Amino acid sequence: MSPDDIDNNPTDNAALDEIIASHLSRRTLLKMGGAGASLAFLSGFHTPGVAAAAAGRRTPKYNSHGPLLGFTSVPLSIGVNDIDAVVVPPGYTAKVLYSWGDPVSDGPAFAFDASQDWQAQSVQAGMHHDGIFFFPHNKKKLNSDHGLLCINHEYVDQGLLFTDGMLTFTPEKVRKSIAAHGVSIIEVQLKRGKWSVVRPSERARRITGSTPMKVVGPAAGSPLLQTTDDPTGTLVLGTLNNCGSGASPWGTYVTCEENFNGYFGWDGTYTRTTEQARYGIVQNGFDYRWHLHDPRFNVRLNPKEANRFGWMVEIDPYKPDSVPQKLTALGRFKHESAAFATTSDGRAVVYSGDDERNNYIYKFVGAVPIEQALQQKVSPLAEGTLYVARFDAGTAVGDEMGTGVWIPLTTTNPALAVFNMTIDEILVHARVAADRVGATKMDRPEWVTVAPDGRVYTTLTNNSRRGGSTSDPAENPNSIADESNPRVSTVAAGRGNQYGSIVRWTENGDPGALTFTWDIFILAGDPANPAGLNGYKPGGDINGAIFGSPDGIWADPDGRIWIQTDMSVPGVGPYVNMPNAVMVAADPNTKEVRRFLVGPKSCEVTGVCTTPDQRTMFVDIQHPGESLTFTTIPGQEQAISNWPDKRALGQGRPRSSTVIVTKDDGGIIGT
Repeated sequence: MSPDDIDNNPTDNAALDEIIASHLSRRTLLKMGGAGASLAFLSGFHTPGVAAAAAGRRTPKYNSHGPLLGFTSVPLSIGVNDIDAVVVPPGYTAKVLYSWGDPVSDGPAFAFDASQDWQAQSVQAGMHHDGIFFFPHNKKKLNSDHGLLCINHEYVDQGLLFTDGMLTFTPEKVRKSIAAHGVSIIEVQLKRGKWSVVRPSERARRITGSTPMKVVGPAAGSPLLQTTDDPTGTLVLGTLNNCGSGASPWGTYVTCEENFNGYFGWDGTYTRTTEQARYGIVQNGFDYRWHLHDPRFNVRLNPKEANRFGWMVEIDPYKPDSVPQKLTALGRFKHESAAFATTSDGRAVVYSGDDERNNYIYKFVGAVPIEQALQQKVSPLAEGTLYVARFDAGTAVGDEMGTGVWIPLTTTNPALAVFNMTIDEILVHARVAADRVGATKMDRPEWVTVAPDGRVYTTLTNNSRRGGSTSDPAENPNSIADESNPRVSTVAAGRGNQYGSIVRWTENGDPGALTFTWDIFILAGDPANPAGLNGYKPGGDINGAIFGSPDGIWADPDGRIWIQTDMSVPGVGPYVNMPNAVMVAADPNTKEVRRFLVGPKSCEVTGVCTTPDQRTMFVDIQHPGESLTFTTIPGQEQAISNWPDKRALGQGRPRSSTVIVTKDDGGIIGT
């Protein structure tokens, strides 16, 4: 079972259509495309230097380069069966830049037989590229031809990582597996029309599952984080399962720890706590087997070590000797991404989804203005208030819009005060706190992005446990369909939200506001598929290129919404007409969707950004050719894919990679 199929939320939080919010009215502005009160917004990616927030809003319909979507949509027939490549529209070119095992700076080249040890892996690209951001080499000039790329490495296929796969397992293999996680920071440069990795580079480095990290914020030093090896509760070794990411307005990279629970387990007899169960800690984890060879990951021996993962981690890419910081003020859960905005008085705002079925969407608001924190030489994310979202229905049933409330996760909230929860307990066990305040359970909230006009978008990938009735034991009986998660299910229909959706909201006046208005931007799906496999709104409301299981999402400076997919079973069942993962672009006003990129076989398309001039796009391709045979049949690693190296079967293995996309005429990506 995929870890994303697990549902660890046993609460009976009210479904959306059961919540009565008589003190709030549905905003008619939603029907008008989101125009409303002014809001201050600062783009973290394109403004790495701190500047005054831009007052007012704009709803981009056309930009100076022409219509938002100017490319020809890539047909679905490309990428089917015998095509194992990255395909982009006519007039565009895609090239591989940086793959698993490539040296970060002056380390060894990749060995295609996977024979290299953990020391080599620790100075090479990790596995399974995910979140990504480009930082100009010169923050003041915002140059687009020279910069630093920060790239997440989410997890590993251990059958590919070792010469004999998982047939045996040793402490040495654990060390290599840990080294293949984390983040790459590489220097890249455009010369004579060609991008390349600069080697050697003084700024390049690898951050792994063993890199020392400082714990900051309200939970730093908490007894919940103290271990035998770190009695202070302020120093953690490593970051794991780095999924989505974000770039702060002050030029740091924020990487997000997602499915950290899969690395922990226990031997012998152990009874897990209620909190460990809520975070999905089970005896064998995700079968990484680290807990059998490294006591740090054995919860029977070190029950608090898991509390030290599941955070956002801030990294300064410009200072290779800087120590990464785990940010406890932003809460501990399965963070999917970090989307930045700023309040009108200059404080940082960060949105993030908790990527598991029937979990929540969160917002952090900094305690002091960004400039003040930087003058004090502390992170603007070190202190602040964490909120969780409640999505309330509007006045009309079925109109897929409504209002919402940001509920503070603080010791003064009566819903938490009755449990005598301290602030460190609230932040370490943020899921438990969110359960207790009645947050709205969502269909796997993944990436979040803030558009230039201030509207916030989040992908809801899918939810096989979203119940339309309580008669199916495979459903979560406390997770009935509601207005913001409207797809119902029956046993015959295959259960739940098969295709996913995208929800967007507008804060009521300022990113720090406590209320918002929302609507469903897109119900993903395949209009050609029978209604029985789609549930509510058969086939979705796709206007153009079909897609399902939206995951990554990013709004570019012109307002295009770039959407990336991650399908567990491409080409099967409800996905019979979607054989490969894709990246599409959507117009936020017309909701037109065009397919911009088709990925290799059995991959996930994830992580996207551009240079400041928008003429180079970086896209990550994760787990091409992923198959269970990787963990059981050494020598057949390319049974599904041999991308990107195209080596003969048995002489190599598929490698996750960062791809560069450019327009042949040198123009803006997407036009």
